[in-house]
Amino acid sequence: MKKFLNSVDTVLTESLDGFAAAHSDILALGDEHKFVRRRELKPGKVALISGGGSGHEPLHGGLVGHGMLDAACPGQVFTSPTPDQMLAAVQAVDTGAGCLFIVKNYEGDVMNFDMAAEMSEGVLQVITNDDVAVENSSYTTGRRGVAGTLVVEKIVGAAAEQGMALPELKALGDRVNDATRSMGVALTSCTVPAAGRPTFEIGDNEMEFGVGIHGEPGRRRDALKSADAIAQEVCAAIAGDLGDRAKGPALLFVNGFGGTPSMELYLMYNSARKIFEKSGVTVVRSLVGSYVTSLDMAGCSITLTLLDDEMTALWDAPVLTAALRWGM
Repeated sequence: MKKFLNSVDTVLTESLDGFAAAHSDILALGDEHKFVRRRELKPGKVALISGGGSGHEPLHGGLVGHGMLDAACPGQVFTSPTPDQMLAAVQAVDTGAGCLFIVKNYEGDVMNFDMAAEMSEGVLQVITNDDVAVENSSYTTGRRGVAGTLVVEKIVGAAAEQGMALPELKALGDRVNDATRSMGVALTSCTVPAAGRPTFEIGDNEMEFGVGIHGEPGRRRDALKSADAIAQEVCAAIAGDLGDRAKGPALLFVNGFGGTPSMELYLMYNSARKIFEKSGVTVVRSLVGSYVTSLDMAGCSITLTLLDDEMTALWDAPVLTAALRWGM
């Protein structure tokens, strides 16, 4: 294993220290590294809080700031944060309008955020489950929450910034999640620092179709195919899951898993856009880059979100975070 490390025991805290220092104009680090929070809170605004295991950066800490999250709770690598982290975040960023938890559908995340919500007042939750690859895995009951989580956080974050109330924000988040589907393909494994070896073995001429963001198995192991062939199968799975709704304006998000260069991500975007637009989808908004990663895994996911006028306007609304920034 070759990584920039001082110690596997301190990799997360040292990374968080560097992250907070690099973006000190936007965010601040909570006590005991329990959370990252927006530096300037907006009184009377519903606070948005998310989080999950580390290793998916810039999700979630990189999405803290104006127009998105108010706080993010980082767990150890691929491990859920603990309820006391969420409670500390609520206490730090709730300015009186309540809090909305945005939670990826993994059993540890759901359980711990549930516990924190039960111990808090004025907290509602949105559970993201956009992955069409598998209905259940060793990590989840039901579908996994993956790259579509970013889309929910952006759109709901913009609405919260504009003053939308807590119940309406939850309804919006559920609606965006329902309009979003994702699927990923891995070309290599990832290496968790504490393990020191790849999470799974995969041959030079193989790919894992439908992989999860922790390296969980997908639909099947297959021979490596052309980019067009990979995109065709992923897009067909997404469109098939959406059914008759898979038409009209949409956001196309091609997300890298951490080890794939932008050149290849844009190539996959080009393939996916052509496929979707032939089937009646009109790509009116786009995002390409490594935003929901799996450490050093090579591969990507494709996410499609069906848009209405409200969702499009909220996607376009100003945002200022470490990872996303426009319109400011």
